Amino acid sequence: MSNAPRKIQLMDTTLRDGEQTQGVSFTPTEKVSIAKALLQSLRVDRIEVASARVSQGEKEAVTSINEWAQQEGFAGCVEVLGFVDYTKSVDWILETGGQVINLLTKGSEKHCREQLGKTLDQHTDDILRTLDYALQKKLKVNVYLEDWSNGYQNSPDYVYGLMNRLQHTGISHFMLPDTLGVLSPEEVFDSFRDMCTRYPTLAFDFHPHNDYGLATANVMAAVRAGVNSIHCTINCLGERAGNASLAEVAVVLRDKMAMQLSIDESHLVHLSNMVENFSGKRVAANAPIVGADVFTQTAGIHADGDQKGGLYKTKLGPERFSRTRSYALGKMSGKASLKKNLEQLDLKLSEENQKKVLERIVSLGDSKQTITTDDLPFIIADVLESKSYQHIKLLNCSITSGLNLESTASIRVAIGGSKHNATGSGNGGFSAFMDAISKVMQLHNYTLPTLANYEVRIPRGGHTDALTECVITWDCDGELRKTRAVHANQVFAGVLAALKIINIQLHELNQT
Repeated sequence: MSNAPRKIQLMDTTLRDGEQTQGVSFTPTEKVSIAKALLQSLRVDRIEVASARVSQGEKEAVTSINEWAQQEGFAGCVEVLGFVDYTKSVDWILETGGQVINLLTKGSEKHCREQLGKTLDQHTDDILRTLDYALQKKLKVNVYLEDWSNGYQNSPDYVYGLMNRLQHTGISHFMLPDTLGVLSPEEVFDSFRDMCTRYPTLAFDFHPHNDYGLATANVMAAVRAGVNSIHCTINCLGERAGNASLAEVAVVLRDKMAMQLSIDESHLVHLSNMVENFSGKRVAANAPIVGADVFTQTAGIHADGDQKGGLYKTKLGPERFSRTRSYALGKMSGKASLKKNLEQLDLKLSEENQKKVLERIVSLGDSKQTITTDDLPFIIADVLESKSYQHIKLLNCSITSGLNLESTASIRVAIGGSKHNATGSGNGGFSAFMDAISKVMQLHNYTLPTLANYEVRIPRGGHTDALTECVITWDCDGELRKTRAVHANQVFAGVLAALKIINIQLHELNQT
């Protein structure tokens, strides 16, 4: 008896069933690109690329895919959904150069009776007629038993009767869908164990849906029951709650069931990004394997554990998927989180400066700022050049701007033991603030220096919620001096930089 792991086939149906997602329609060029990546890069075993007779654009896409597949040795891996319509679907597939038809039949007595208005025998006769024609034309034939999960539960004799008529007819795969995603893992195991036991020589596929969030668990149950082919989609695309995630299924079958797969995991994220862009359906940041945040440690204690001995790392590591681990910066950050990010940037700070930077990070995180590794150099520069002078303190500030309207600012500041309110206006929010703060400082015989230059920068990558660094150059009686500040709002970054020059000069005046 062989101890080799079982080989499980994965059939991706992103281009057929995934396109039944609300609002998703791939262009012919997009379909060809995804098909090539699925077979050549990700190395899935089979792909289902379309439904026959849908549109001329669909026919062009399938023809292009088949032409490429023929040249690259993947011809038998491209499948098309066809219907019980005698010659029509078969001829359509043949005209595209296809070699495999997935014939859609009724797997429940209710569907057969109410949707087709036919008996089991009548429907079976129609199936055999189309099947015989397809086989005569040298097509490989797989058969879907649509709504099989409900059919098996509600009318098992119908399912057995259909299988008995079809089992010796040359069908390659009997594909059993949980069309409405109604099964639990226990129900999947029991039903597939029964089917595999009753028909031990037949090849069964499981086509799960995720309506109860059980698709991956149901795949595990089907494989335990003896199924060797599983249908999936990229990013869970599919009708309603979607299909089983190919990324989740592949990793779970390898890690939790020790199954052998052909999948090249290093391309999972690339395929996910491609399908996300083409479909317009965004992947949740916490989606397993492919989500943006799934290899990010947020808690400082986790970063500390990894720093000291990889205590929070598992077999599910980012390197498997051509990704890297990151350590979030925010109010839950600790020294280890900061150190990990400093290592990534190849920066070194003293313990004292690390403490200062960490305090600023926690403060920013507490105010719901999103902080990334790209923001860190700005924060470091701002903190290390900051002086803790508090001769003037901004207590409140409201700035209003509008299109083709003058901006206004309303401020409340504390200087020494007194508090002042002031308003200002100007051509922009910063100009309005400078007008207001100048009115206050005139009461204390202080005139702001002339602004010589004003620079605003955001980190590389340019995400919309990035921290903004503002660097202002001031002409202080012929001496150029710079102040810098960081804030998510670029106007307030300028406000904070202006307050710094005031504090610096007030401190110098108090020292003379």
